[in-house]
Amino acid sequence: MKIAQLAHLSDPATCPRLVVKVGSALLVGKDGQPRRAWLTALVAEIAAARGRGQEVIVVSSGAIALGARRLGLAKGGRGSLSDAQAAASVGQIALAGLWAELLGQHGLTAAQILLTLEDLEDRRRYLNVTATLGTLLAAGAVPVINENDSVATQEIRFGDNDRLAARVGQAAGAQGVLLLSDIDGLYDRDPRQPGAVRIPVVKGVTPEIHAMATGGSSSGLGSGGMTSKLQAAEIAELAGMALAIIDGQPVAPIGTALSADRGTLFLPRGRRQARKAWLGGKLRVRGSVGVDEGAVRALRGGSSLLAAGVTTVEGQFQRGDAIAVTGPDGAILARGLSEYDAAECARLLGRHTREHEAILGYAPRSALIHRDQMVLL
Repeated sequence: MKIAQLAHLSDPATCPRLVVKVGSALLVGKDGQPRRAWLTALVAEIAAARGRGQEVIVVSSGAIALGARRLGLAKGGRGSLSDAQAAASVGQIALAGLWAELLGQHGLTAAQILLTLEDLEDRRRYLNVTATLGTLLAAGAVPVINENDSVATQEIRFGDNDRLAARVGQAAGAQGVLLLSDIDGLYDRDPRQPGAVRIPVVKGVTPEIHAMATGGSSSGLGSGGMTSKLQAAEIAELAGMALAIIDGQPVAPIGTALSADRGTLFLPRGRRQARKAWLGGKLRVRGSVGVDEGAVRALRGGSSLLAAGVTTVEGQFQRGDAIAVTGPDGAILARGLSEYDAAECARLLGRHTREHEAILGYAPRSALIHRDQMVLL
């Protein structure tokens, strides 16, 4: 049975492995102190999920907010990159200790993992993360994951834990991702406007769905907004996972939302091959190639990308780098691993395969991007 409604996320038969993401504004009060009573109730829900046979991974924000208070830093520790890094260094100890303490009260072992963007964008490191998560879950631990903000910079960071949660779920082979938010789902317009309607189920994140998103977090503590949640939903659906946004503010928020069927559930697409799911979820590409209408039709028919259909080359990428494929309208059609460097692609642009050896001086590869190394979006 596939996940088709919110309640299925609590069913070990349909969702044996679940990722729960907790934002800063839920975990830390405006005074910079942990909201212990709320978190205690949430941990009890996690323990109950474990008791009924579900494996749970927690993606937890809050390190910067906790550390900023202890260091006396202004703007919640987000006044500068160095402030955020310092706050995260102090706060991560407090955050991990808090989770370990509360999970321990239910006989559960917490395991801390700090990740950077590159840990999930580089294929080898991604596989290492996958193996570690699998071992921890098999041993009965509850992985508690956060971005490693003490070393991450603006250029190499997720920037929000919504997308991190989706990528972690993908790496772990989870069936569902649950985003605890300060709002109870996606609305057809700004929920503060009269007549705004919550969307209970989304079948595919389209441009029309993106148009419904509002900007940043209303709390001032977090870094994500509805836009980042929709980006997380796109990663999840490409990996064949369901993703839900629920109101995390009530005590025992998971049971409250799922029993009332109140939230927004983004349905998964069909389960993809692991490598293609990883490609589809990549957040960074090194460049792009534009293609003509003939290439668009060929790609949608299952073909590899040949240089004859390429019209433009952008970026400074190397062979093996992830690049985007854009159609004549500029929209991203696919992502894949390039078989050529950018300079080689530029030389081959629009040329037939039979001409490649004369142009390059060596036997050409079968395609610019092979279909086995490419995922359509």
